[in-house]
Amino acid sequence: MSTLKHAVRSLLIVAVSLAQAIGATIAIAQPQTRLDSAVRAIKRLPPSAFPQLPVAVQHELERRTCTIPQAFSSERPHNVVSGRFLRASQVDWAVLCSVRDSSRIIVFWNGSTTNPTELAPEPDEARMQGIGEGKLGYSRGIGVARPITIRYFARELGGWIPRPLDHDGIDDAFIEKASTIHFLHRGKWLQLQGMD
Repeated sequence: MSTLKHAVRSLLIVAVSLAQAIGATIAIAQPQTRLDSAVRAIKRLPPSAFPQLPVAVQHELERRTCTIPQAFSSERPHNVVSGRFLRASQVDWAVLCSVRDSSRIIVFWNGSTTNPTELAPEPDEARMQGIGEGKLGYSRGIGVARPITIRYFARELGGWIPRPLDHDGIDDAFIEKASTIHFLHRGKWLQLQGMD
């Protein structure tokens, strides 16, 4: 009889330990599940939602199966910008392209689909943040950083000013937190001081 009691007691200990382990796993998995759900809920627009894009660029983005993720902070379509990222005499396009829950900036030089440049790839979950009421929101946004803006941030926040500073950079923001400016200087992309 004592052997049966001992076996039952051992079985109960194993069952309790297993239940505690499963509970810990569930507790750990819930935040990841919440994050995964929030990433799946990111509003993503097709390239055709941006009629200002050159048609060839729209088609190239579609070929790459890109969608343009939208940050929680704006209802207007965003994360597609035009600027002068190589030289002041040409207009280029930068697009935040998301494929399989990972985004990167693609730069189309002079509106051409020949040899675009890809920058700053990262998983979309890396730019999620709490936005109130227990919700998570996507928080990556790109914009144009004009030379005057680059100078301002460098002076105010202690960054470096490239010389010559004669074209735009791409502001890559973690909305409501900080940003980095991607700037092409002598054939290399630099990360300059953005908003802090």
